[in-house]
Amino acid sequence: MKTLTINNLHVAVEGKEILKGVNLTLHAGESIALLGPNGHGKSTLLSVIMGHPKYQITEGTILLDGENVSKMKVDERSKKGLFLAMQYPSEVPGVVNIDFLKAAMNAHRDTPIKLFEFYKEMENASKKMSIPMDMATRYLNEGFSGGEKKRNEILQMLLLKPSLAMLDEIDSGLDVDALGMVSEAIKEMQDESRAFLVVSHYARLYHLIHPTRAVVMINGKIVLDGDPSLIERIDHEGYEWIQEELGIQIKKDEVNMNSTSIGTCAIKESLNKEGKK
Repeated sequence: MKTLTINNLHVAVEGKEILKGVNLTLHAGESIALLGPNGHGKSTLLSVIMGHPKYQITEGTILLDGENVSKMKVDERSKKGLFLAMQYPSEVPGVVNIDFLKAAMNAHRDTPIKLFEFYKEMENASKKMSIPMDMATRYLNEGFSGGEKKRNEILQMLLLKPSLAMLDEIDSGLDVDALGMVSEAIKEMQDESRAFLVVSHYARLYHLIHPTRAVVMINGKIVLDGDPSLIERIDHEGYEWIQEELGIQIKKDEVNMNSTSIGTCAIKESLNKEGKK
């Protein structure tokens, strides 16, 4: 990925408009902190970029290096280098974690990964996230604690090596040690060929990963796009100053799609295909 360009993006769910003309450009090498009050479209934006089927794009485009990805399926977007670490990772009974990870890696390759190479990468990534290898034989996220689910999401990121990693409140529910592991994994992958779009309500994560830009989403639109000093001001003053200085009335939005997963069925379908090869 060189550039992700979002032009005048309008998105609705169940007949209610959530995104109301989002414009955002993200270049390789950038890490953007996506800020904003709860219920104003941040998670929706990430889900729409990834291809959540519940959201309807009513206007606008999402371009990845000039190619319109809006019509692509989730797996096609993933193969293009897009990755979403979800705020609420779903439990998928019957799907073994290690089988899922291997199938995901193979979906991004022209030839299947060799077993020795896979186990080596899996072991290295698991050590970085302090995930015991016996978790690999459990069903995907089933019985995992909140922190284990989040670390398992980052484990996927380390294995898939996406060109655009979108992290939706990946730090929520993490203790200090786990937060350190997650931030170190992010920093390890930050380079000139990769971009990050990170949602968090806590400045502590941003202090650790050092975003290059900060953008603020209010009422389904990007209202500010600036340097990381925005993070500090919002952390200390909240969002009231934006309302006062920009004359924006901050609305309360009650739509919540966090309980809906992106493609649990797609995971099982992918694994079924993998098993038939």
